[in-house]
Amino acid sequence: MAPADLITESRVLSHCEVTSKKRLLETLAALLAHGDSLLSGTQVFDRLLERERLGSTGLGQGIALPHARMHGIQAPIGAFVQLRDSVAFDAIDDRPVDLAFGLLVPDATDEQHLQLLASLASAFNDAAVRAALRTAEGRGEVLAVFRERVFAP
Repeated sequence: MAPADLITESRVLSHCEVTSKKRLLETLAALLAHGDSLLSGTQVFDRLLERERLGSTGLGQGIALPHARMHGIQAPIGAFVQLRDSVAFDAIDDRPVDLAFGLLVPDATDEQHLQLLASLASAFNDAAVRAALRTAEGRGEVLAVFRERVFAP
């Protein structure tokens, strides 16, 4: 189960226009750093990119789940981008990505990190959840999908 404040409306973008995997990671990094004076978009991007170099976080079905451990944060932070057009992401099924959830976890987190990743991957494996995220209009609707379908108890 994800923390209630894992994702907020200010860390959601709907119908976002990006043209590459790099720009998508930069966009997620900026959202993840938003509102935290100890984080910069550049340092978050560097961590996401470092993790991505180990292997693509493209889950398939048009979903990406870029994630990284981050020094200095006390709790997991999430951000979500719904793209207007898909971008190549080196996903396991070679399909382009149009939905991306970025996740930062504290450096020392192990089991919580894995449980959160597994929970998100499982939710994104549900065709109904993916469809709801793709058709949601605006930040509020996207956030409602997360609260009702992804993070619901």
